[in-house]
Amino acid sequence: MTQQQPIFILANDSQRTSGKDAQRSNIMAAKLVAETVRTTLGPKGMDKMLVDSLGDIIVTNDGVTILQEMQIEHPAAKMVVEVAKTQENEVGDGTTTAVILAGELLKNAERLLDKEIHPTVITKGYRMAAEKAQEVLQNIAEDVNIKDLTILKNIAMTAMTGKGAEVAKENLSELIVNAIKHVVEGEGKDIIVNVDDIKLEKKVGAGIEDSELIEGIVLDKEKVHPSMPRNVKDAKIALIDVALEIKSTEVDAKIQITDPGQMQAFIDMEDKMLKSMVEKVLRSGANVLFCQKGVDDLAQHYLAKNGIYTARRIKKSDMEKLSRATGGNIISNLDDLGIKDLGYAALVEEKKFGDEELTYVTGCKKARAVTLLIRGGTSHVVDEVERAIKDAIGDIAAALKVGKVVAGAGSTEVEVARSLRKFANSLSGREQLAVLAFADALEVIPITLAENAGLDPIDSLTELKASHDKGQKWAGLDVFSGKVVDAWKRGVIEPLKIKTQAIKSASEVAELILRIDDVLAAGSKGGSQGPMPPGMGHGDFGGE
Repeated sequence: MTQQQPIFILANDSQRTSGKDAQRSNIMAAKLVAETVRTTLGPKGMDKMLVDSLGDIIVTNDGVTILQEMQIEHPAAKMVVEVAKTQENEVGDGTTTAVILAGELLKNAERLLDKEIHPTVITKGYRMAAEKAQEVLQNIAEDVNIKDLTILKNIAMTAMTGKGAEVAKENLSELIVNAIKHVVEGEGKDIIVNVDDIKLEKKVGAGIEDSELIEGIVLDKEKVHPSMPRNVKDAKIALIDVALEIKSTEVDAKIQITDPGQMQAFIDMEDKMLKSMVEKVLRSGANVLFCQKGVDDLAQHYLAKNGIYTARRIKKSDMEKLSRATGGNIISNLDDLGIKDLGYAALVEEKKFGDEELTYVTGCKKARAVTLLIRGGTSHVVDEVERAIKDAIGDIAAALKVGKVVAGAGSTEVEVARSLRKFANSLSGREQLAVLAFADALEVIPITLAENAGLDPIDSLTELKASHDKGQKWAGLDVFSGKVVDAWKRGVIEPLKIKTQAIKSASEVAELILRIDDVLAAGSKGGSQGPMPPGMGHGDFGGE
């Protein structure tokens, strides 16, 4: 009988992991990602310092920032990082919660896999538990609207606790809620909060508590000509996105000049064209001009001569915010610029910050876009405060959009876990074990809060569970005193969307990773040239 040659259908340098090895490797990678951000959770969470290849430093405890900057390579770990990105895009906060939850779900699933429970049974149980959890969350959540200012401030303060902005959270939460009130549109179910209408401008100097809300727009721009006025009261603002310059032709054109007189006529013509552009601005009655593109030196001279405050090369996003703040229209053709298109501000002025000039546009009648000027001692502080403020703005926007909030401090997770255990008892199959594993995974949040605060996690959790069994649905952990308190009364409030999105994303990624039993990693490009000789491969997919 002849020996059959092994057959190889994969390239020589590709790698394959299958069965339990693949599952273990993927679960381990996801757990490591969760461990990385775990210490940053809660008011007593620590920060991470990230240094990139150029030596730039970021100091943060924002989950998604940490994971994005780490440049993770493992494919399963990348899937968990996607959870953080989704959470950031959907809500703007709760990224650490979502990642820790995903890691814990997989850790608990590993125990079930060791008991020879099939992955599809676990994923089915997880799916049932996630659906039930969503239902429980909807039932326990409290209503909120734009008039509940105290609740909104508490949401902002909860988002900033444990971050760099915590020292001035009272002051900042006041500014954030006022900013939201300016940009919110519609009522009830039709409410729209466009967070892009809140411009965050950072300036190093002074302290975090010196941050301020400007009912208008602050531009990181200076006036284009020194002899223009430094401030303009009762400003009528023209917003244009055309260049006040002579356009060069699209096609190559040659101009032949045969005598000096023609040269002078050519220069005079350019001069006349620029003058005519400036006259169109003057005719509209504008005394302030914001241009998205360039402004020629000669045009600057004519504008300065007529006392028109001008700033140029303004970002498109800033132009749109200016339009919403001042009520002016952005014009693409100077011939169309009329008095109806002008925006209004009580004051446009140039202010000096250190060695930089900023343009303030303030006193807008119905500012639909506002600016939060963030201050801080160093650029790292200002960057971290900005991240905290973005989280707070995202939280309030999410709370208003859904119209529901829950208490934090681990109270929501313990309450949902309690309901899931009751639900598990009504099931008869092996899925029951998966639902119980899901309930245990939710308790990782209060456990982590306790660990990060140096408290005993088991004592804290048993105390929390006892309080919930007595019907105290908002019993949460006060990490400063170590006691169980009513989180709602303490003002620890979070939008419902944080919890629903975190559970949704974490359970989906856990199910996805659990269903993988084979990992085929391609080799480097150009690694294998043509078919391998018999018996010379890795043995991947080889058979006798």
